[in-house]
Amino acid sequence: MERVLIVEDHHRLADSIAGGLRDSGYAADVAYDGEEALRRLDTDEFDLIILDLMLPRKDGLTVLRTLRQDGRRTPVLCLTARDTTADKIHGLDSGADDYLVKPFEWPELLARTRALVRRGHGLSSDVIEIGDLRIDTRHKSITRSGRLITLTAKEYALLQLLAFRRDRVISRTEIWEHLYSGEGETNSNVVDVYIGYLRNKIDRDFSKKLIHTRRGMGYVLSASEECPSDVAAQ
Repeated sequence: MERVLIVEDHHRLADSIAGGLRDSGYAADVAYDGEEALRRLDTDEFDLIILDLMLPRKDGLTVLRTLRQDGRRTPVLCLTARDTTADKIHGLDSGADDYLVKPFEWPELLARTRALVRRGHGLSSDVIEIGDLRIDTRHKSITRSGRLITLTAKEYALLQLLAFRRDRVISRTEIWEHLYSGEGETNSNVVDVYIGYLRNKIDRDFSKKLIHTRRGMGYVLSASEECPSDVAAQ
């Protein structure tokens, strides 16, 4: 499940955007001023930041420049009432990835959100293909060898995380923090249980396994025939 931080001092608008994103399958958090945003960004990882420029305590451009000076490349969508060409150029030159002027249409904000999340993970399409596994991230549908696979919301979020980082090992701690951020201490047993659920649906009926365990390290989603020797399906 992709995580989005909305940084907006207008509480009703911020909460409305967060609610709409959650209804669309994102995990959405809200910060109501620039200092709160920087605190959140120091402790949590996000797939996208939706950033107002006119914020109390620290303005949006200061937040943006701080992120970029610190070397953080999280995609940023500036969402602001500042609508002149000069304002847009200033925002983009300060490190924003996109710029949307208020008032906006919800379908456009959602489309830009999808595009920036894809870009942040190095994807050019809504569809991820790993061997015969096909994941449509826009419609949240999964097929393998043309067979439709039904997942729960948590199972889909786990599969998408593995797919975004295909061929790379993800630790149990990273998985927990992505799926259960703010919900207590890391519980690797819960992660293992959900990996088991996912394997049961993705791999059980197929001779070629895609979800592999790297012992002592975590999990990897890969169609490679040459998984390292310490990677094995459980």
